[in-house]
Amino acid sequence: MKKYNVGVIGYGWVATAHIAAINATSHARVTAICSSRPIDPAELQTRHGSAIRVFQDLKEMLADPTIHVISVCSYPGLHAAHATAAARAGKHLILEKPLALTWADCLSIRDAVAKAKVRTCVCFECRFSAQFLATRAVIDAGLLGEIHYGEVDYYHGIGPWYGQYRWNIKKSGGGTSLLSAGCHALDALLLCLGTEVTEVHSLSTRSRNTDFKAYEYDTTSVTLVRFKDGRVGKTASVVDCLQPYYFHTHLVGSEGSLLDNRFHSTRLAGLNKNKWSDLSFPCVDSGDVKDHPYQTQFEAFFTALEQGEEMPLTSLTDALRSHAVIFAADKSAQTGKVVKMRSET
Repeated sequence: MKKYNVGVIGYGWVATAHIAAINATSHARVTAICSSRPIDPAELQTRHGSAIRVFQDLKEMLADPTIHVISVCSYPGLHAAHATAAARAGKHLILEKPLALTWADCLSIRDAVAKAKVRTCVCFECRFSAQFLATRAVIDAGLLGEIHYGEVDYYHGIGPWYGQYRWNIKKSGGGTSLLSAGCHALDALLLCLGTEVTEVHSLSTRSRNTDFKAYEYDTTSVTLVRFKDGRVGKTASVVDCLQPYYFHTHLVGSEGSLLDNRFHSTRLAGLNKNKWSDLSFPCVDSGDVKDHPYQTQFEAFFTALEQGEEMPLTSLTDALRSHAVIFAADKSAQTGKVVKMRSET
């Protein structure tokens, strides 16, 4: 079994979660970090249990032939530059979401990856959560019949008390509510209903609470999507709520429904139609990166690398489909018009 050496760009909150998850896999270890601020290598060894070299020059780290994979954990506005540079250096990529803050930058990553023929893993890690692995199993087993409506919503108050707030409030940092946070929910909606979206309509608004006044963009958006086969879906992205974190999921089909970790199905004899039946998985219930299923996702990525295969569920191709809908939704919210989808991925 090959052991992959990983270099991490950035050393913030999400990077620490990536390092722990990568080192916990059976395939890889983090051997280098590139950060714009000084970091004590001794502190890294104490915190992460292994020697990690520190670079402040990205070109120098990317030139190291012993590094096989780069994990891009920098600010979203820098993702495209860092990802394309790493791809050109022949490094496989782990990319934090969002891929970039513009569709043009997303396509530049796509083109660099295609030219370099490197493999990718994009951190839409909710696809690897117990909740959505089980939800997909319920769908694939036909227990809901033909799904005609679905909603997956993201409720997470990102105010001054939250670490991401200081840069998330800026258009050049977070971009939009949907792009910076609710993208997980829209991606999960597409996981459940498919990716053949024909049109998108989105509206946005914002809280009057002063805790969210510093945001340079609307902090709540609601997006309706229509699929090629006529089905419809909805995603709300709400980063200005004052409530516990909630990743709401409701799927409605011809033979049953699923609501978070509960379901009802006419395909199973003996169920009480007046009560939900429980599914025994933990729901996605935290925005804290230490609670994200990175290890499961990264294990799948390194296994795919070793086998010379594309990453399942969260490759760059998968992520581009979701980002295309996200950018269409933000365009709709900005213009007040329905946006027709075009195939560009």
